[in-house]
Amino acid sequence: MRKNGRRNYDASFKVRVVLEAIKELKTLAELGSEFSVHPNQIRNWKNEFLEKASVVFSERRDNEEELKRLEEERDRLHQRIGEQSMDIDFLKKNLKRLNLL
Repeated sequence: MRKNGRRNYDASFKVRVVLEAIKELKTLAELGSEFSVHPNQIRNWKNEFLEKASVVFSERRDNEEELKRLEEERDRLHQRIGEQSMDIDFLKKNLKRLNLL
C-alpha cells in the first residue's frame, strides 16, 4: 500500500480480473469479494479493456509499418553517409595534391 492508502495493481492482475468479469460466471460483487477489489473498479477496468481491445490487432500492423519505414530511412541515411565519405576522401586527396592541406 502507498502512503495515500491507494493500492496499485499490476497489469496481469487486472487482466485476470477482467477476463473473469467478461466470462460473466460470477457477479461483479462476487468477483470484487474474491479479488478484494471494489466492483465499480472491476467495471471500469472491464470497460477500458473492451474499449481498447481493437488495439491488440491493429497495433502489430502499425508497428510493422513503422519498422519498415524506419529501416528504409536508415538505409537511405547509410547510403548518404557513404556518398559523403567518398566526397570527403576525394576532396582530401585533391587538396593534398594541390598542397592546400
